[in-house]
Amino acid sequence: MFIEKLTAESFEKMQKELLKRSTDSYPKEETVVSAILSRVRKEGDAALFAFEKEFDHCALTKDTLYVSDEEVSEAYKAVPEEFVRIIRRAIGRIRHFHEQQLPKSWFMTEDNGMVLGQKVLPLERVGVYVPGGKAAYPSSVLMNVIPAKTAGVKEILMCTPPGRDGLVTPTTLVAAKEAGVHKIVKAGGAQAIAAMAYGTESVPKVDKITGPGNIFVALAKRAVYGHVSIDSVAGPSEITVLADGTADAHYVAADLLSQAEHDELASAILVTTSETLAKDVIREIEEYLKTLSRAEIIRKSLDRFGHFFVADTMEEAVEAVNAIAPEHLEIVTEEPFLMMTRIRNAGAIFIGPNSSEPLGDYFAGPNHVLPTNGTARFFSALSVDDFIKKTSIIYSSKEALGDLHEDIAAFANAESLTAHANSVEVRFEK
Repeated sequence: MFIEKLTAESFEKMQKELLKRSTDSYPKEETVVSAILSRVRKEGDAALFAFEKEFDHCALTKDTLYVSDEEVSEAYKAVPEEFVRIIRRAIGRIRHFHEQQLPKSWFMTEDNGMVLGQKVLPLERVGVYVPGGKAAYPSSVLMNVIPAKTAGVKEILMCTPPGRDGLVTPTTLVAAKEAGVHKIVKAGGAQAIAAMAYGTESVPKVDKITGPGNIFVALAKRAVYGHVSIDSVAGPSEITVLADGTADAHYVAADLLSQAEHDELASAILVTTSETLAKDVIREIEEYLKTLSRAEIIRKSLDRFGHFFVADTMEEAVEAVNAIAPEHLEIVTEEPFLMMTRIRNAGAIFIGPNSSEPLGDYFAGPNHVLPTNGTARFFSALSVDDFIKKTSIIYSSKEALGDLHEDIAAFANAESLTAHANSVEVRFEK
């Protein structure tokens, strides 16, 4: 960890390093994923069961592929009632936020009798992928399922890898049940993505796949796009903190580490106008690393993708942040709301000293599935919009078409599409 002067050269070097984390950097894994997808597409259940045996070391059959009601009941017994209560409280906050996003169908009528509008409908069936294995991510369940449920999706299928005993982590099951998942498939990795994208004898094909996963899951989602829709190809977690000399180094250091602990590819960046703050943050980080359980992962993440930039002016700092387009951005400055208005590119913005990033991960309400690797320049957080489709509605009276038919024919003829022109002209033949 060291402090860098924010210059064009240092910034360009940082961006090149971050790009190494792209899914384009894994050709060997891409070959493996391609083979898995092809086999599941051709062999269906047989391939799915074989890959589960190979990768998750779990022997599954058609009878044990889906989580049973009995398994869900056992999960509730294993999860403390207090944590179930916390899950329900989080669901309430997340649902309330996403309800504000609900779009409505609309229609407008023109004086000549033309009626135009837009019909909004939910997707029929959605597949949600939730990582499993050694870790449990009930928050990922809530963030993917609740916007789908709020949008009105009729069937939500969840895939998550089982343990060697054939069971799914209890907290994941409880979160899924509370959020409203209809069916839970014990399958992980690229094989689960393939099953949802192509369908097998036991797993129905879905319309869209959402949810995070490892590099094999990310590559699989990218490969099946077109057969189904996907939310995004998520990269490693990121946080950028924009700060001035008024920021509390103790807080800033803690927030940077909250993302660096995800994995060795995570990125934690400080952009500040205060060299004193940058030095204090590094000292605080060293103190935290003496006690944090994932200190080794954090240190590797910071050594490879951690950056502490000192800018001459706040204008330069804001420009750098917009170029980074971070997944998570914390603004800890003297006038944070003013700085917020200058930010064009960020997945989620956390304003002020008490808006730590984990607030958004678990409880605030906005979705924590966010664009990474600079894609916040053109992508948004997962939302209700990801689970709906919009259909245009057009009705024309004879009078309305009469007002437009000559212009339509002129456009069509300019494109040498004479059948297009004829389609409107025949309605006004004498």
